[in-house]
Amino acid sequence: MRVLDAINQEISKVLAATDESQLDDAVPLFTKQRRIFVLGAGRSGLMTKAFAMRLMHIGYTPFVIGETITPSVQKGDLLLVVSGSGTTHSIVELAEKAHQQGVTLLALTCNGQSPLAKLADKKIVVPGATKNGDGIKSIQLLSTLFDQSVHLVLDALCLKLARRDGTDNGAAKSRHSNME
Repeated sequence: MRVLDAINQEISKVLAATDESQLDDAVPLFTKQRRIFVLGAGRSGLMTKAFAMRLMHIGYTPFVIGETITPSVQKGDLLLVVSGSGTTHSIVELAEKAHQQGVTLLALTCNGQSPLAKLADKKIVVPGATKNGDGIKSIQLLSTLFDQSVHLVLDALCLKLARRDGTDNGAAKSRHSNME
């Protein structure tokens, strides 16, 4: 079997096992009046940055935790946190700190019983393989399948938000960088 076909099958298997109602439950957390922060480490962090970029394109105000221009989180904000294992100490610690300050937490993790998932107000379980061996098994290295699947799940969440808000491709394009 071609490697690309095998990867496609793995991603399809994870997406089929992801409960889309969890995305639907997350949609009401997003409003254009609410500041949205994203947090993740390593490749999961890169997936959160891609999500923040797309949120900006569809009219939201996102911030990436750890960037120099990111303001303090405050009560009423939303924090989307991605961790495959849901146990990454630095990520769980920051999520706990934000939650104690009245921030709403949305977690994406492979492990729905992890400390991060239990802390979250809402969760989306994406059961792709992680570096700890959780989730649907993969031929790919470490948490690649989880990260690929999270990227697609977050893009699906953006599509749901755009449809709910009546944001079309033209409106999104008008917010796209013009400095390239």
